[in-house]
Amino acid sequence: MSHSVSPAPARRTRRWRLTASVVALTSALVASACGAGGSAGGPSGEGKDPVRGGTLRIAFWPDNAAFPCIDPFQVYWIESRSLIRNFADSLTDQNPDTGEIVPWLATGWQISPDGRDYTFTLRDGVTFSDGAPLDAAAVKTNFDAFSDLARSSNGTAYGASYIVGLESTQVLDTKTVKFHFSQPNSSFLQATSTTNLALLSPASFAKTPQQRCQGQIAGSGLFVLDKYAPAQSVSLSRRTGYHWPSALSKNNGEAYLDKVEASYIAEDSVRTGNLVSGQIDIAWPRNPFSAEDRQLISRSGSYLRSRPLPGVSYTLYPNVSEGHPLADDAVRKALYRAIDAKTYAATIFGADYPVVGGPFDATTPYFSSQAAKLTYDPAEAARLLDAAGWRIAPGDQYRAKDGKRLALTELVTAASPGAELFQDQLRKAGIDLQLKVITDAERAGLVAAGQYDLIEGYLTRADPGALQFLLVEQLANSKALARNAQQPAVAARVRDLFAQALQTTDETRRRGIYADLQNVLIDNGVTFPLFERQQYAGIRNQVNGFRFTSESFLALDDTWIQP
Repeated sequence: MSHSVSPAPARRTRRWRLTASVVALTSALVASACGAGGSAGGPSGEGKDPVRGGTLRIAFWPDNAAFPCIDPFQVYWIESRSLIRNFADSLTDQNPDTGEIVPWLATGWQISPDGRDYTFTLRDGVTFSDGAPLDAAAVKTNFDAFSDLARSSNGTAYGASYIVGLESTQVLDTKTVKFHFSQPNSSFLQATSTTNLALLSPASFAKTPQQRCQGQIAGSGLFVLDKYAPAQSVSLSRRTGYHWPSALSKNNGEAYLDKVEASYIAEDSVRTGNLVSGQIDIAWPRNPFSAEDRQLISRSGSYLRSRPLPGVSYTLYPNVSEGHPLADDAVRKALYRAIDAKTYAATIFGADYPVVGGPFDATTPYFSSQAAKLTYDPAEAARLLDAAGWRIAPGDQYRAKDGKRLALTELVTAASPGAELFQDQLRKAGIDLQLKVITDAERAGLVAAGQYDLIEGYLTRADPGALQFLLVEQLANSKALARNAQQPAVAARVRDLFAQALQTTDETRRRGIYADLQNVLIDNGVTFPLFERQQYAGIRNQVNGFRFTSESFLALDDTWIQP
């Protein structure tokens, strides 16, 4: 996701040193990727009855050091949210295959015809790990605290984007709670399935937001959070008496595992080595495994699983304000034809890596492929630029118009082979892409000053409404990015489509609106998708019952270890 939009820094491509030849890098990686599929091997206990006991050891990438937090409402980090999912339950759950919302802590719900009221009936017998009952009053305590924090943080708490327009939470009786919105919010039902709206014990909210971030919280999940040491480790233990799983869980009772121990390892090679040697059970990288690491994992007898992270794909957003080259529609259209997304994916992530199909990753509900509009066509790129007056003079490799070179500045937080490859692709079209390496602290100021032409952004949520927090100026944390990325008329159209989608509860109509939105974004050059974001996991073959959630996080309700 974009630094300027939330507390999370960019999800970086693998940090390799820049090479003199991108072509050599391409050849080496594509050759090594052959046969390195993402699902080789499998668990050793397939077809057997689950066995109770054991400790599951997971190693994550330690990007949470910049904002150490394990409070559901406040945190963006995928690593923290994967752990949260296993000690804090939500009102609903979302089927990762269909996008359907299913019961969890709520057994049912009603939505008013105008889409402004949501009424949930709660499950009987649920308690938090500190013994407090999960009733309507507890739910109200959670959402009142969410609203207070959303206001006091000026929307920077990540969960704030999920409750936009929430006016009140009302206890109707001990098992019935009603949410009232100032305007229709059809994304709210999906929001209740997310980790960011997972529920905590009322006593957790007697703590400060900082204390909750540091782990002074209690959830109702199948594990208990025992210890959180930021950037070092997290310990979970089985919750005795747990019997209220999501409708998606096969296991209806306590966790099979005794404990979960999570650690943080910065180096991908070390994390993979620890998996291959049996020191850990799951290697959970921030970026996709390299082709070499995938081969190593498969050869060791471990296996791989992957799933696209739902939400906004890894996308570049233009600066179309006056005086910038991308203010020219023809240049933006040519840019689509100059980007070879297929080669990008194969070069950076391996030959079998999926090619991005639009502004959203393919697992996002209402995804509508725009692949036909993103076809690499260098001849068409050249034709469009020639017609717009951007031509290459004899002896020069870059295009110019009225004596000014066609140069674009991309803000990047780290040099990477992905940035270099993209630079090489645009060079072939006669576009001079200049990479400006910046710090996280510098980013907001440069965006506000408009001192860029391209900048990355993405968001993880299994609902396309997430994109409005990048592109709708009234809601975006980085209002400058939202304003710079689109002409006023286009911005108004995008805002209107989001509003229409949020205001209708008709699924067919909502699907049509989001399809229109995706067309508008590409037809008007608002988003330039580079690659689909995949979450990989390397898993020791003794680990069984691995499952991705709809958010492509880790669900441990069915997980067990073969002795």
